[in-house]
Amino acid sequence: MTEGTISLRRVRTNNLADVDVDVPHNRLVVFVGVSGSGKSSLVFDTIAAEAGHQLNEIFPPFARNRLPKWTRPDAEHITGLTPVAVIDQRRIGGNARSTVGTITDAWTYLRLLFSRLGHPHVGESNHFSFNEPAGMCPTCSGLGEVVVSAVERFLDLDKSLADGGIRLPGFGYGGYWYSQYAGIGTFDAGTPLGQWTPEEREALLYGGRAAAELGRTPPKGYEGVVERFERIHLHTSDNLSERKQETIRRFTRAETCPECDGDRLNEAARTATLHGRTIGEMARLEITELVDAVREITSAGVAPAVAALTARLEAMITIGLGYLTLSRATTTLSGGESQRIKTVKHLGSSLTGMTYVVDEPTVGLHPTDVESMIELLERLRDSGGNVLVVEHDPAVMAHADQIIEIGPGAGAAGGRLVFQGTFDRLRDAGTPTGLALARQRPVKADPRAAAGEFTVAGADRNNLRNLTVRFPTGVMTVLTGVAGSGKSSLAAELVDQHGATVIDQKPVGTNRRSTPITYTGIAPAVRRLFARRNGVAAGLFSANSEGACPDCRGLGAVHTDLAFMEGQETVCETCQGSRFTPAVLAHTVDGLSIADIDGLTVDEAVDRLPDEGISRALGRLSAVGLGYLRLGQSLSTLSGGECQRAKIARELHRTERPTTYVLDEPTTGLHMNDIDTLLHVLDGLVEQGHTAVVIEHNLDVVRHADWLIDLGPGPGRHGGAVLYEGHVAGCTDRATPTGRALARHVPQAAAPSADYARR
Repeated sequence: MTEGTISLRRVRTNNLADVDVDVPHNRLVVFVGVSGSGKSSLVFDTIAAEAGHQLNEIFPPFARNRLPKWTRPDAEHITGLTPVAVIDQRRIGGNARSTVGTITDAWTYLRLLFSRLGHPHVGESNHFSFNEPAGMCPTCSGLGEVVVSAVERFLDLDKSLADGGIRLPGFGYGGYWYSQYAGIGTFDAGTPLGQWTPEEREALLYGGRAAAELGRTPPKGYEGVVERFERIHLHTSDNLSERKQETIRRFTRAETCPECDGDRLNEAARTATLHGRTIGEMARLEITELVDAVREITSAGVAPAVAALTARLEAMITIGLGYLTLSRATTTLSGGESQRIKTVKHLGSSLTGMTYVVDEPTVGLHPTDVESMIELLERLRDSGGNVLVVEHDPAVMAHADQIIEIGPGAGAAGGRLVFQGTFDRLRDAGTPTGLALARQRPVKADPRAAAGEFTVAGADRNNLRNLTVRFPTGVMTVLTGVAGSGKSSLAAELVDQHGATVIDQKPVGTNRRSTPITYTGIAPAVRRLFARRNGVAAGLFSANSEGACPDCRGLGAVHTDLAFMEGQETVCETCQGSRFTPAVLAHTVDGLSIADIDGLTVDEAVDRLPDEGISRALGRLSAVGLGYLRLGQSLSTLSGGECQRAKIARELHRTERPTTYVLDEPTTGLHMNDIDTLLHVLDGLVEQGHTAVVIEHNLDVVRHADWLIDLGPGPGRHGGAVLYEGHVAGCTDRATPTGRALARHVPQAAAPSADYARR
């Protein structure tokens, strides 16, 4: 194949500083650099965005308006682009009808096989689809679950009716329905509900026969609390207000459908069998088991469907997802699992010359699983693709044909090409990544002593094997194990049994106007600072108030609807995107107008805005390594790891009493240098008396832990057991995946005496 390059000249996207670089075709190229250095700006916002935009341009306007939108990068010259496929970490999500089977098309092939060979014959393949009326269960409409009242949450047994014993909105004293229970003479409104007889509570909740048998018969038409709640909130065709939706979330729960038992299908579809199994039973098999069952189907008439399904299942096994089932809801998949599922669609493709842009493919992978992901990337390259990977894992760097480092720092201190070459050369290059590769963190020799402990008992969620696990308090505990071993399930049990603050990677911004300014709550303080310095009203400095540009109403841009063509958003000609009137922009602080504030990084704002409250709030973001974010940057652009660190920053000042924090892979998106900052923040939480429970694969974090709980040995049904509990130093000589990874990567420290070590 002809060699070529993606040639980029004077790229100025985001923080990139006139970058010139040539990226070779048909190679595995890894882009590295500290968090916020600009590597994603180069790969996603420049190469992928321009390729996507140019591809869209070949379609007519009507079709183009329905394709993904790409913002063109700021660059002088870009050549050598090919069609791009972006494989990012965003969770597949979808709705309640989306499963691993539907998202990978494996379910399509499986229901085709049942429609041809199933006994008794049911009909066409749509009769085995839970998303089609012909196949869905009539009770749950193909969802596999029904919403039921969580009656145990309705009453506060320590309170009387008059004191708010019915927790449902509108049922307390003075509420709309209060008199329907407290004022009918049937119930004692002044006695705590816990002192009522069981029969009285039954009558209050359910009415009917229970109420009739009380001896104090309620008035005609009496409705029990449960009956009234379900009529108003569940059995209605009205559009539900946000308030009613919140009430439903608080006082209902999902239960397996009593008719289909979670299979989602009607009786005919769920009783037909193929080789002695129903389609529901096959959907519940792990993929490693399902592929063997599919291979048993030897009928020549369906050979193409069997081959296609087998290939799809084998691809999922190859990338380490053999522990999943086709019935698994996509909403429950992690970001790493979602990303690997997206790659399945590309493995069997015969397209060549594609550019695959992959964002941190090792996220969610145990060190022992990384090799299979590397093999996948190499297969994409060997099939004629250009594979561009943003990654921090040294194992991936070591297999790269070429490494490009952007830096040296974050934000304005980065954005430059600091290295391009091989992995061996990088280790001697003296760049931030090269220097980090030369360092090795030893296992902590003096773990902190626990303040106490709590126990998670009888944990049997998903693949957990009825575990009883002790967690020390006042220290940092790390949960390890291969992907699918049960770490997240154990953490969920911890939260349910003992309560904890979960700091996850879900987005922190609710809309495109959400920025670090709104998230930290400093907007009022910024407006007051400008008002004090200039002797004017603070309202002038709000883009939603009297100081806003009258033409764009404070948006800084004007949107023009072009009917069937893509709408055009242009910079407001009146304010030139500043969002404010000229009179407001004339007022300054340290030479900055209110419009200039958005362009400051968090670190710059701490230095230039003389206000203690502003400095304190922004200092928390800086403390978690987010000092490079610009104050006007939309929070929707943050990665999962950045969102998680922003939440940690908010928690740094919220809680005074000891709290248990559960963090899911906080090193996502972090350069090796930035991990030190994260560990410093976690140490700060622990030193304040809090408990940190961290799900993590990064070995630097594992070595820094005070306590280690290792699950496995494998994924899915092959995992769910505790392999080790104790100090990290005691795990390095264990014949477990984590023990082998620790022993292989770093010298051992002497094991201290353990207060909790498992004997």
